Amino acid sequence: MAAIAARLITKLVDVQDKHGEATVVLTGGTVGIGTLRAVAESAASPAVDWSRVNFWWGDERFVAANSGDRNTKQAREALLAHLPVDPDRVHEPGSSDEFESAEEAAADYAARLRAAAEAEHAADMSDDRPEEPASLPRFDVLLLGVGPDAHVASLFPEQAAIREKDRTVVGVENSPKPPPSRISLTLPAINTAQEIWMVVAGEDKAGAVGLALAGANPVQVPAAGPVGRSRTLWLIDENAASRVPQQLVRKDPAGA
Repeated sequence: MAAIAARLITKLVDVQDKHGEATVVLTGGTVGIGTLRAVAESAASPAVDWSRVNFWWGDERFVAANSGDRNTKQAREALLAHLPVDPDRVHEPGSSDEFESAEEAAADYAARLRAAAEAEHAADMSDDRPEEPASLPRFDVLLLGVGPDAHVASLFPEQAAIREKDRTVVGVENSPKPPPSRISLTLPAINTAQEIWMVVAGEDKAGAVGLALAGANPVQVPAAGPVGRSRTLWLIDENAASRVPQQLVRKDPAGA
């Protein structure tokens, strides 16, 4: 996790050098939150101007805001509470304290993403700026974990959310993993990210990783679906890589 954290710090510094600010989409789970904790503890962390980092989440559990199940709460405890972040740049999906349903919270999150994209578009003075703003801001790095069933974010195999092609955010009900109500970016939204980092550890994920890298159908194996615009990185440990053909494995000398 320390190696992934070091890689993330370096990436954010590079993006800020180019754009002045950086945007990262966070994930939950043991590896995702462990990586955030490692970022906070890293001696290199002050190299990033944390006041100019935008934070979004790939998915969230639709529960009370102070619930320990919330990815946002875990991220605050692991990282955000320890860094000089700008609260206005921390964009948490809505909770059950604010909305009646996950679908309402998803619509609100989509609207906030669209507003951020419009503001980004208005501030872009480059000659190659598109005529119309996108529905999503630029995601520089999007972190994703993978479940043993190959789900990513809250996109589970065979469910409606993994089949969604038009919306950027959906409400998820009857999740096979508790809690049952969730909010998630859709696969088309995820795939707008410049870089997608799949962070996975554990032998229980090996089957999912192997199927994903073998090119399975994302409807059955959602982990096969994410593809970053510039690159997709699989940052996995040896146990998670145990069912990946050796010709596809490149060991990182830093241990990521």
